[in-house]
This record gives sequence, structure tokens and C-alpha cells, in this order.
Amino acid sequence: MINSKFKWQLDQPANQDVVDKLSKDANIDPFVAKLLVQRDITTAEGAESFMNPSVSSFHDPFLMHDMKKGIDRIRQAVEKGEHITVYGDYDADGITSTTIMYETLSDLGADVDYYIPNRFTEGYGPNVKAFQSIVNNGTSLIVTVDNGVAGFDAIAAANALHCDVVVTDHHSLPEKLPDAYAIIHPRVKDDEGKAYPFGDLCGAGVAFKIAQALMDEVPSDLIDIASIGTVADVVSLTDENRAIVKFGVQAIQNSQRPGLLALIKEAGINLAQFSEEDIGFGIAPRLNSLGRIKDATVGVELLSTFDEDRASELAKFANQQNDLRKSLVDQFFTDAVQKVEENGDISKRHTLVVVGNNWHQGVLGIVASRLVDKYQRPTIVMTGSDDSDEVKGSGRSVDSFDLFKAIDPIRDQTVGFGGHHSAVGLTIKQDKVDVLKDQLEKAAEEQHLDLSVKPQLEISGALPVLKVTPDLCDKIKTLAPFGQDNPKPIFKFQFDHLANVKTMGKTNDHLKFSMVQGDSQLTAIAFGKGDVASDIQNGQSQLQVVGEIGENTWNNRTTLQVMIDDLKETPQPVVDERTRELHKQMFTDSGIYVFFHEKVLKQLRRYVNDQSQVVMYNQIEQEAVKDQQLYIVDCPDVVDDLVQVLSKVSPKTTVLYLYKKQLISKIGMPDRHSYAKLFRFIKEHSNINIATQLKQISEHLHISARTIIFMVQVFLELDFITIQDRIINLNPNYAARDLKTAPSYHLRTEQLAAEKKLLVSNTHELVSFVKDCLGV
Repeated sequence: MINSKFKWQLDQPANQDVVDKLSKDANIDPFVAKLLVQRDITTAEGAESFMNPSVSSFHDPFLMHDMKKGIDRIRQAVEKGEHITVYGDYDADGITSTTIMYETLSDLGADVDYYIPNRFTEGYGPNVKAFQSIVNNGTSLIVTVDNGVAGFDAIAAANALHCDVVVTDHHSLPEKLPDAYAIIHPRVKDDEGKAYPFGDLCGAGVAFKIAQALMDEVPSDLIDIASIGTVADVVSLTDENRAIVKFGVQAIQNSQRPGLLALIKEAGINLAQFSEEDIGFGIAPRLNSLGRIKDATVGVELLSTFDEDRASELAKFANQQNDLRKSLVDQFFTDAVQKVEENGDISKRHTLVVVGNNWHQGVLGIVASRLVDKYQRPTIVMTGSDDSDEVKGSGRSVDSFDLFKAIDPIRDQTVGFGGHHSAVGLTIKQDKVDVLKDQLEKAAEEQHLDLSVKPQLEISGALPVLKVTPDLCDKIKTLAPFGQDNPKPIFKFQFDHLANVKTMGKTNDHLKFSMVQGDSQLTAIAFGKGDVASDIQNGQSQLQVVGEIGENTWNNRTTLQVMIDDLKETPQPVVDERTRELHKQMFTDSGIYVFFHEKVLKQLRRYVNDQSQVVMYNQIEQEAVKDQQLYIVDCPDVVDDLVQVLSKVSPKTTVLYLYKKQLISKIGMPDRHSYAKLFRFIKEHSNINIATQLKQISEHLHISARTIIFMVQVFLELDFITIQDRIINLNPNYAARDLKTAPSYHLRTEQLAAEKKLLVSNTHELVSFVKDCLGV
């Protein structure tokens, strides 16, 4: 049985009157109008703003806290020739925001360089030693991007050395802000208690707004880089971010940046069909891998260089780092799963702490995410080394568990700790690992973590495979770019049956099949689901599929496909497991086992477990079968006997073994000529010993021995013959009678009909018949 990973939440049907009005007022397709209404967009103005952002979508940058103060200080530094250092971060948002700020200041003629701290030796955010070194090298203005709002000590150190710091950031605000010259942040309120109109900008978005303020116009030449940071940082794709990404995707398609084009080529992206998904799955991982594996500084050079040879070299390097990152993640994930399984943690714990040895620190968060995805519980992955008594790691959580809050009570026992609800980073002594494990389990109890509660998956509606067309796909695209707060629509697909079920990938990790409805077929792919392929069969299926409609281009041919988000199998009310052989293991599951032949019941009773019930078909009780598993063990001689059983029960599932060792239909019903030949032989010969002469008679009459025995039984029932001690003679007083009146003849007719209906029919015919009898 395939169980769903999520709890499926099918959207309530949108108010049709509202949909119709929006469709008419905005002059858009009703299908698109329905999707907009599901996003709480119900007016023509709202639809126009959402679907067609424009330059007017960008707010006045000077509405942001300290923007004017920061801009004035930057302009002063440019005019006076002061040396400016842009202090960035090592992830994709940090790399892109550094690039934006560096290019903007360079274009203004500033004396500027950039500095990105090392993830492993310096960590995230302002670093005292780094700031001191930067100032000592001649910098008098540091502009942070994508960090700084919590950099108290480093900013104080810069101030002490008479270097101003302009912080530009978007991360969570501390209770008290650092003593920076200016703090440009979309969520910091001004003296009147007002904040910037849109608080969900990423670091690159904030840098883009500063560029807009410095240039006195929307910097269209930087929107490609801003869109990469926006998608990579998974911020809300609404309002200003939506405009940044919408225009950014278009800009990338027409980009002249050698580094970006080289990176797109290395990622195997089709530039003509470039979308925000290519940023999320192609560009961003390669930029992120630079900081995860080694040093992110080259990322800024990659995006900003105009040297094509250097761009190609750096793009290849980024691709290699990404391949290395994926290899390390796969290796450590496999090792981590083995540790979890060997320790039996899944059965014993609500949370997981996995400690490896000499694992690369840069990928531990990704490994933790994959473990959360696999085991659906908060997970921390750490690594130690032989020459240190410390272990370092990253944690990821589920929606219902605050990981930061869980660890905070033992903060004093950590060497370093930080993060938020869903993700943390920490360093502890090796002898504190058990303390950490115990604290997480304690927190799971305090937070009432219920692992049986599945995360919710919003589904836009049910969609027949027949209606999935290129035109429909184009309508969905009008709602792009998709991302946080504007997810790509997920549909539950309706189909008749499955075909072409197979696995994909070097290690058969992925699943692929076709959903068929009428003459339409739609390919579906589920990454990481190759292990359930054996549970899915071609033909009729109780599989339910939800996923996103996308396109696949191969050899210049584009086809539609579904990227599966989740699968589940509903219990089949009727299961066809017809067999010619019965085995002990077929009777291990609990349920009601129904027999039609006493002899078969006596032979198999000992195999049925104590929790199950064994019953003859004419003794079954209706209440005993209610919501139970019903097994029809052997094949009845008369179809109506099965009908009578099924018509009065309501089982959860009916499993059909319908065992019959030998089919009578292979022998068939003797024709009248055969009856006449045997009758004439008996009439002409007296004292026939059926025991000793059967083979001889069979060869003489060219009739099988089994058929002769059957016909003898019919003659006996009609009083045509007498049998005494196996000696057959003609009854001298026999009277002509219809063969069909003999009980054996009637029984064989019923048996042949039963075999045709129950054993010779195909699965679809049999299941449909049984469902009709059950009334399901």
C-alpha cells in the first residue's frame, strides 16, 4: 500500500459568480480566473497588477528606513574617493547582492572592492577580525549586503577605527539595532512607525533598491542578478519581488553577461524557454555550491566579469563544485540513513541527531533536509573529526516543531548556536551529543509534536488527463513566476488506467509512468519514488496522483508531463488474486475466509491464524464481515452461491483466490453423440467392470476416462443402468428421460457457467461483477 506523504487539501470550489465576473471584467479565461480567485485576487485591477507587473510596481526606494542617510553617505564616499568595501555573504543571495552593489558603485566611479567571508573559518555575518583587516587596508566605508543587522561587535570595532558601516539587510531584526551609520532594511520602522510598503525583499532585492536610489531610476541592467537572488532565497513572490523576477527572467533570456550565459550553458538550460524554475534548480544551486564547498568570492567574479574565457573557466568550476556537492550529499545521506536504521531511532525517537566523521560541513544542512523529507521529523546532522573534541552541524525541522526554541534552553552548553524555527546551526562538545538528543526529545513532548500529522498540500482542483493540453499549460504560465506565496498550481489527475510503469536513473531511484484516459496519455515522473514501482501495475489502478503540469523538451520536441508531488493508493474494494495453488502464507492476514467446499476447508483450516474466522459460504453472518477483510478461498460450483454471499456482506476489501485445482471447462460437457456411443456399448456388453475395463473402454470409444465416468454417473441418476460392486449392466426396465434432468448434468452446467464467469473472465470483468454484487 502506497501512503501519501502529505495531507491533501483540495481547494473548495471557487464562487462561480466571482469567477465569471472576474473573467468578464478582466477579459481572461475562466480557468485562469478560477486560479486567481483561489489566490484571493477577485478584481480586474488586482488581476492586471498580478499578471502584468510594470515599472509602477516598484515602490519609491526612499520609503525604506535610512535610505536617504545611507545614500548620502555612499555618494559622499564616491565623490571624495574614499575606499568602499562591499561586505557580502556566501550563499546565492549574498553573491548576487554583492554583485549588484559592487557593479552599481563601480558604475558611479567609486573606489570599491568586495569581501565575502568564508563559511568555515569566519561564519555568517560581520566578523570582527575581517572588519579590522578591511579597515586597516584603507577602507573608510563598509556597505554590508544580505547581512549586518545583528553584527554588533564587528560594527563597533569598525566604528572604533573610524570606519562607517552602512548596513543593508533583510533578515530578522534583533530587539536592539547595532550602532551603524545607517541601517537600510525593509522592516525597520521610521520615527512615525511606518515601514517600507513591502517587507519581503531578499538581500539582492534590498541592494537593487539601493541601486535604484543611487541611479535615480530602476536599474534594468541589474534586474537579472536581482531575480536570481530573489528566487534563490525563497522569499515571497508577490508585490515587488514578483516584478523583479518577472522582468529578471526576461532579462536573462536576453542577457549579455558572459558569466551568466556560461553558467546557463554548463547547467544545460534552454535559454529560449528560461523560467524561474531554471534559476531555482539550475543557477542557484551552482552559486550556492561555491560557498558550501570552498569560497564564494569567485561567484561575484563569475557574474560580473566581461572576459568570456574567464567566465567559461569560472562557470565550469561552479558546475564542478555543484557536482561535488551533489556527490557529497548523496554519500552522507546514504551513511546517515544507515546510521538511523541501525540505531532503530525511527521506532524510538521523535527527533533525529546523526553524527558523522569528517563529513563536509557545507552540505550538512542539505543532508538534514533530505532526512526530514524521508522520516518527517526534526533532524540535526553533525560532523566531528579525530583531532577535535567538537562537533558542528545543521538542523532542519517540520512545520509543527520550533527547532530554535527546542535547543535554546541548553544554549549555555553549546559552543555556538543560532537559527530560527525551521533551521539552526550549532557547535557542541562531543560529550554533549546525548544532552542534545535528550533535550530535543523533551522539547518534542513539550511542543506536543505529533508525527502522525502530515504536512498539508494545497491542491487547486481535480483535472482530467483529457484536458491537459498545451493550451492549458500556456494558461497556467500566465500566473508565473511561481514560488513562495504563489505556488505553481497542483492538480489531482483523473485517468482510466496506468501504462509504461518503470524506474529511471542510474540506481533506479525515480518513477515514471503514463496516465491514460481515452486516447490521451500523460507522462508522470516522481523523483525518489523508484522503490514503489513494484507496487504499481499497468492497467486498472487505485493510485491517486497529484502534481504540477510542466514541459519536457528533448531533441527539440516539447511534450507535457506531470511532476508528481505526492501519491497514494486507496484500498481496492476487490482484489483479483485467482490461483491454482494455495500456500500457507496466503492465510496469515486477519480476516474472514469463506469456503464453498467442505473438503477444501478441512484441508486448509490449520493454516488460518487465530485472529481470523473460517466459515462455509452458507453459514456466513452479515455483521461478522462488516469492515473486515473477506477472502473467497475456493471457486463455487454455482455462481449464485457467491452472489448470495456477497449480497449480504459489507467487507472493507474482498480478496478473490477462487482456487480450483482442475478446470472442468478443459473437459467440457459430452455431446449427445458421446452419450449415444457409451449407451450402445453398455447395451451390447453385460457385466462391465468399470474399475478394470475403464482404460480399454476409453480407447475403444475414443472418449476420455473422466468423461466416461461422468456419463456413467448421469446414466445411473436417470436409471438407465445399474451398478453392483462396480459392475455395470443395462437396466432392462429403463425409461427414456432427458439427460438434462440428471443432477450431475445440471451441476456440470452450473460449474461450467461458474468457471466462465469467475475463472476464465479477465480482471476487469471479474472485479466489475463482484463490485456489482457488493453494491460498491
